[in-house]
Amino acid sequence: MKKCDVIIIGAGPAGTATALLLKKKGYQTILLEQAKFPRDKVCGEFISPAADSILKELGVLASIEAQSPLRLKGVFLSSYEESEMFVDYPDMPYSPGPVTSLSLPRTEFDNLMLEKVREAGVEIREQHKVLDFIFQDGAVVGVTGRDSTKTPFSVKAPIVVDAGGRNCISLRKLNLKIPPKSSEKTAIAAHWEGASLLKDYCYMHVSQPGYTGIAPVSKDLTNVVLVLDSFYLKSRSIEDLYVKTVLKNRQRNDLLTGGRLTEKPRVVNSLAFSVKKPSCGGLVLVGDAMGFIDPFTGEGIYLSLRSAQIATDIIDLAFKNSDFSRNLLSQYEIIRRREFRKKFMLVNILQKLIYNPPLCTRVMRILSRNPALAKLLVGVTGDYISAETVVSMKFLLKLVSGAILPQERDPSARRIRLQSVLRD
Repeated sequence: MKKCDVIIIGAGPAGTATALLLKKKGYQTILLEQAKFPRDKVCGEFISPAADSILKELGVLASIEAQSPLRLKGVFLSSYEESEMFVDYPDMPYSPGPVTSLSLPRTEFDNLMLEKVREAGVEIREQHKVLDFIFQDGAVVGVTGRDSTKTPFSVKAPIVVDAGGRNCISLRKLNLKIPPKSSEKTAIAAHWEGASLLKDYCYMHVSQPGYTGIAPVSKDLTNVVLVLDSFYLKSRSIEDLYVKTVLKNRQRNDLLTGGRLTEKPRVVNSLAFSVKKPSCGGLVLVGDAMGFIDPFTGEGIYLSLRSAQIATDIIDLAFKNSDFSRNLLSQYEIIRRREFRKKFMLVNILQKLIYNPPLCTRVMRILSRNPALAKLLVGVTGDYISAETVVSMKFLLKLVSGAILPQERDPSARRIRLQSVLRD
């Protein structure tokens, strides 16, 4: 039976980043991927500005830049076709130039990441599907599965990193997935070509029955992702629903004038979910395997890359202490939760906001009159300004007091009402 230091399941951004970081620390890893690359995946396909520094550390940024990818200058926001604005990314400390975000097809990005892993000398096994864990004394110590020829394989290691995404083996075998408390959302995505009116921005349109993220990903290719309640898909043609919903918004229709679909729309169900902590040692979950937040607040690639950094540090600590217990490995989850707790709170606030048309439009108008507040919010969603700066009573009072609390003159009454709105 093959043995190594760390087994990594999944060759998406979380898995490949973990493989590169562990290789730099001298660990022998085996990367198992069920698909054959290149392969496609539904994604917003724009990458938070904060990811640049991690990609540079991984040695991938230069390879990406060599492809001359698009760089987006900020975000366009539109609320129910009533209020809209362009917001450039605010300055980043110690950044030599304007802040931008990478935008490129997910197929290209994932393939560049995997090639960098291959160049680093990591053993990669594509078309190897993991079917189960090997347990010993209550801890995961390896995996079993089948390759493309249906031949069984087994690999053992003191630590298994599951970066297999929303349908990973850990969530299924250990029953760790927690469904969302609110209505289930579905994402429908497809590329369009010939849409020539787009500027170098990510376009976010909120309108009934959901919202879209539109990002140019190359000179003549645009990614359009529609997010809406899952019940809208019942007994409907996916393509018909997608095209009609996207184009019935006047602004989106104008942007996509002259454009056409290049593929059948792809679907991701149960978009947002959380995850219970695994109860066994020897197992670490990274990337979407740890749960997925609503993409309106920014894509998940930065979260995957940063989670890989945190996980690698804890795995390194585990080897140095020869301790692969749940108690030690849980430090990863604690650190990750502490770092992203306020960002996740912002997600919940924005969810309440965007599905309340009058409030969403009023807040948008306030932001349009206060560019500094708008830039601050975009910097937080870009993951390089701390969420603590906006998930605070001071910022929220500035943002929404004019929208929902205009009539109270008593500041204490305004504060009580605001707390009630956020709590509900």
